[in-house]
Amino acid sequence: MIAHGARTWRRATAEDAVALRDLERSASRAGLAHVFGELPYPDDDVLARWALLLDDPGVVVEVVEDDDGLVALTAHDGATLRHLAVRPDHWSAGLGREGFLRAQAAGARRLWVLEANGRARRLYESLGWAPSGVTQECPWPPFPVEVEYAAP
Repeated sequence: MIAHGARTWRRATAEDAVALRDLERSASRAGLAHVFGELPYPDDDVLARWALLLDDPGVVVEVVEDDDGLVALTAHDGATLRHLAVRPDHWSAGLGREGFLRAQAAGARRLWVLEANGRARRLYESLGWAPSGVTQECPWPPFPVEVEYAAP
């Protein structure tokens, strides 16, 4: 475990897969309701993706937790920040920035973010990252646009 102030980041394990999915769902529903609306959350697909990521030796998944469960997560592979999420009751506490900086320190130089995710985009831009000009379709309905961001 690596302590940061009063927070301790630890490496996630396979036993964390459901909690990772649940944290990601909570953050997505709170922050991206304007994108996904009332569509059902793809629980099974997201859980399967977390199982694959946790089993991939090239991917580092780190989490912070409190008495109520996971608070923040970051997943990166040395080149790409793959996932970053913070439980909504901990938004604006600096955990997103910490997770981002951990991934960047480990070599992440690119990421994908929903075009309509203004909160995340403001964070990345405040840290000097910018859109690369490349876009793609998100794999989840309603298939919104994702924007690639790159380090300066």
